[in-house]
Amino acid sequence: MSRQPTVTRWGSTNPPSHDHLDAVFGDEDLAPSWWSSGPGDTYATHSHPYHKVLYCARGSIQFTIELSSERIELTPGDRLDIPPGTVHSAIVGPNGVECIEAAKP
Repeated sequence: MSRQPTVTRWGSTNPPSHDHLDAVFGDEDLAPSWWSSGPGDTYATHSHPYHKVLYCARGSIQFTIELSSERIELTPGDRLDIPPGTVHSAIVGPNGVECIEAAKP
């Protein structure tokens, strides 16, 4: 199993709607949660015991993958898949962020 995160870029100048992102998770039979954070908020280094699927809906957030020091910036519509056990941290961009995420079995 790969321990490297996967990024899927949105590819459109128009950000996705909440309904669209809710539908994407529904199509994958996932139960998502919405959350938001203010500019410059940080998430300390941590990992999850599950596969995390996250979409940026508004604003931006930058993840740092500890093992490789890779930095991944997400903007509206971008998807990040983080395999279980991947150690990462994050910092919210200058305009805050709103995301939707779920654990994938």
